[in-house]
Amino acid sequence: MRLAGKTALVTGAGSGIGRQIALRFAAEGAEVFVTDLAGERAQETARLVEGEGGTAISGALDVTSASAVQEAMEMMIAQLGGIDIVANNAGVTIVGAAHSMQESDWDEELTVNLKSVYIVSKAAWPHLRSRGGGAIVCTASIAGLWAIPDDAAYCASKAGVVMLTKCMALDGARDGIRVNCVCPGFIDTPMIEGYFADQPDPQAARRFATGLHPLGRLGQPLDIADGYVYLASEEARWVTGTALVIDGGLTAGIWGGGD
Repeated sequence: MRLAGKTALVTGAGSGIGRQIALRFAAEGAEVFVTDLAGERAQETARLVEGEGGTAISGALDVTSASAVQEAMEMMIAQLGGIDIVANNAGVTIVGAAHSMQESDWDEELTVNLKSVYIVSKAAWPHLRSRGGGAIVCTASIAGLWAIPDDAAYCASKAGVVMLTKCMALDGARDGIRVNCVCPGFIDTPMIEGYFADQPDPQAARRFATGLHPLGRLGQPLDIADGYVYLASEEARWVTGTALVIDGGLTAGIWGGGD
């Protein structure tokens, strides 16, 4: 098992990519602390992990609150004995162009998607350092590398995650703390369903998004979770500061096969 003997914190683990990360980490031998703003969804994920023979604890967590994150970190250390891996996955998407979206929506996206990575990583940092290092993996997006119309705050926040990842990688190198991020394409999750629902023609939006990917489909949470396992494992022991693109070929170049 690639993560045997490790403990991992996963944020935004109540559904979609986060849930699959928790399941994959546990399948590879890690003990997992499953968190989500909705505590009942975190509990459901923990039950799924245990149903597959893994070890998990769960809790509601507001990743935008430094005090709540600190309490969660102390709980994890008390129950699991330490922390080796942080999966910064919590996020939201709110459709809107910069000139038209509400300031409150802008603030929410930047706080949940970007500031939370700083808050959670900062809280975990001394514990990772005390164990001789560890791995922080963050969910960025191809939207942090590749602009999307009418999605200004999301793109800006995910671009921030990519750069914050690189900065933390430099700052953590001497302590053996590796920091990387994953940049998914369009992944078939409740979040993307919400994005499509906000479009004038949701079905047309789904068809268009699917057609952008040369491999011919939307991604699945497992596609991203497998990347997380690699970056959290010893197989990536010489990998830090990278943005791993997992996007079905979307950003490879101009693709003429879409609708």
